[in-house]
Amino acid sequence: MPQPTVQATPASDADSIVPVIARANRFSVQDLLVEASYGVGARPSRLVMTTLGTVLGIASLVVTIGFAQTAAGQISNQFDAVSATQIMIEPASTRNSSGTEQATGRLPWDAPSRVDRLAGVEQAGLVADVDVAGQRITSVPVNDPSAAQTLSPNLIATSPGLLAAVRGEVVTGRYFDAGHDERADRVAVLGARAAETLGINRVDSQPSIFIGEVPYTVIGIIDGVERRTNLLDAVVVPLNTARTDFGLSAPAELHVQIDVGAGKLVARQAPIALDPNAPENFKVQAPAAASSLQDNIQADINIVFLTLGILALLAGGLGIANVTLLSVMERVGEIGLRRALGATKRDIARQFIVESAVIGLLGGLIGSALGVFAVVVVSLLQGWTPILDPIVAIGAALVGTLVGLAAGAYPAVRASNIEPITALRGGT
Repeated sequence: MPQPTVQATPASDADSIVPVIARANRFSVQDLLVEASYGVGARPSRLVMTTLGTVLGIASLVVTIGFAQTAAGQISNQFDAVSATQIMIEPASTRNSSGTEQATGRLPWDAPSRVDRLAGVEQAGLVADVDVAGQRITSVPVNDPSAAQTLSPNLIATSPGLLAAVRGEVVTGRYFDAGHDERADRVAVLGARAAETLGINRVDSQPSIFIGEVPYTVIGIIDGVERRTNLLDAVVVPLNTARTDFGLSAPAELHVQIDVGAGKLVARQAPIALDPNAPENFKVQAPAAASSLQDNIQADINIVFLTLGILALLAGGLGIANVTLLSVMERVGEIGLRRALGATKRDIARQFIVESAVIGLLGGLIGSALGVFAVVVVSLLQGWTPILDPIVAIGAALVGTLVGLAAGAYPAVRASNIEPITALRGGT
């Protein structure tokens, strides 16, 4: 009986039925992404807590940079609105033989009208501190020795146009005019803080303040002075009133409000307008083309906010690292099984790095969006103009990814070094 013959299958046919898979290709990029996405989404509560650290870090970074840029813009606006439109002129001075300052000139009493004719000048006003020779300024005519002593406000004399020149505003009542000044009327205007000290908050009943025993009718209260803020703590009277009652010899300063960009021209022409024969007798403080003080303030603000943002970002990175490391310790069995099925150390490391990068990217996107929203909302509530470079918002999301990569590096190395036998036995 003939024996059945068994034909051997050629090796090439076996290879065509069961293709040989190279070891390096057993864990493809697709497999890596699938496993990483499963690892990220397998524990939603942990994902939220892990992402929250990055969200807060990136949001803090965007908010701090956004507020730094917005604050720099506000500072620039303030400098432009006040410093760039103000000139202050005072008599020049020199040191005498005893080393004390001595004025070499005097501002004329009609200085505002002399500079008003110059191109670029909007408002001008004179101001001088008045010596009351020890007399107290009170709101009552009787000096009660038993009453608690309060600090007496200073007395300042100004021309009628000074309030507009220093960007002040009348809260109630009015400011004295040229008629009060010419007649040397005994009228007074109170700064807001001086009015509070004297207990006067309205002028419709024609209240009076007393300098010594001489009454002065209060006709207004002012506030919002941007240039000479000491007016808010003072009692203000007309220049001619101070000349008549207290012997004021000369005004001390001339404040000029100008158009933006007219500082250089007005600074050159004003001393000539005040005294064509001796313009060198006046010292002019004009706005510079660029303010080093402004630049220094902006730089300091940027450094402070950037430092806070970096610290917040580091806190978020540490949070990712801690949670990822904890995840490695809890997934020891899973790691051992993957190693036993052929996953290499590199495959395990890449899986945990990709998981950390995805968490960082999610946190970066959400944190960047929240940071931009916070900057816009706070700026609108404060009446500011929100300023934020779009590159910051986009870059912040990428920074979140980089933070995730950096934070997942050590846990990934730790996971890749776990031996399969030890892991399957439950060890670490």
